[in-house]
Amino acid sequence: MANFSYQNKSIITTTFLILLAFLLILLLRPVYASVQEASTRSSVCGNGVKESGEQCDGSDLAGASCTSQGYTGGTLSCNSSCNFITSACTSSGGGGGGGGYVAPVTGAVFNGRAYPKSTVTLLKDAQIIATTIADTNANFSFNISGLTGGNYIFSGYSEDNKGNRSSLLTFPVSVTSGATTQISGIFLAPTIAVDKSEAKRGDNLAIFGQSSPNSEITISVNSNEEFFNKIKADSGGAYLYNFDTSPLEIGQHFTKSKAALNGEITSFSATIGFAVGTKNVLAQLPTKTPAKGDLNNDKRVNLVDFSITAYWYKRSSPPASADLNGDDKVDLIDFSIMAFYWTG
Repeated sequence: MANFSYQNKSIITTTFLILLAFLLILLLRPVYASVQEASTRSSVCGNGVKESGEQCDGSDLAGASCTSQGYTGGTLSCNSSCNFITSACTSSGGGGGGGGYVAPVTGAVFNGRAYPKSTVTLLKDAQIIATTIADTNANFSFNISGLTGGNYIFSGYSEDNKGNRSSLLTFPVSVTSGATTQISGIFLAPTIAVDKSEAKRGDNLAIFGQSSPNSEITISVNSNEEFFNKIKADSGGAYLYNFDTSPLEIGQHFTKSKAALNGEITSFSATIGFAVGTKNVLAQLPTKTPAKGDLNNDKRVNLVDFSITAYWYKRSSPPASADLNGDDKVDLIDFSIMAFYWTG
């Protein structure tokens, strides 16, 4: 039994290292979400041309001035990081007992859909900054102030009425100094779960979860061929599909789902594994918190925790929750430890 456990842990660790290399390649490319204001073009700072994601570039200020930045005069310039320099801008003081200059607020407003009355969590650069409750139509909104102009990586997830968490939706946002950036069209992927960890071949497997009310749910089941089924979520956003396992071979299989509503489509949900065999085994949620690797405190170590840890890969001053071996850095050793405690 010990040898079997060791071999399985080694396989998991090797798989995780491969997944990490793939994720690092992805991190070098822009990550897109259904966000209307998110940039879809790479920019090069220092080429003298103001591009998406830059406030300015060299002498190209894109028509901006001290006045457009909320000052009364002076000279606006650009630094080597393609951000405005306002130190030479001036502002008039208040007179006759009035107040002085009040700098404009820099912030961002996020609007999107999750699940009715669900708790939605927003992260900035892999750190939780706010939570809110979606309304009965699954709509949610965040108004984040106190930001500085620049580029950020925001992420969001929610939890359905059965305690299942969504996959983590990550998207880049360029925040303009002295303005409120609007980010809309965020549509979190459905949650998904199954009622059996193993289904007797020929019996039904219940695939269920939650999304926005009355959305169209597409369920994918991967086998030697991929099966697609569609079902409509009810007025509470819940969906349930009883999948006939007869066409599936004996062995391991996977399922995932996505939602569509009013022309908007989510990414696929997290992937859930199940086996087809000779008996039915009910699925059980973990009840014991893993000793390490559970960065978002949901009693699981999965891709949400992996994504948060990946953000801190080789960055300085990682939080203790991501630095699993306490050596003040996040590297492959930490991911190997995470693989050991992986629950999925």
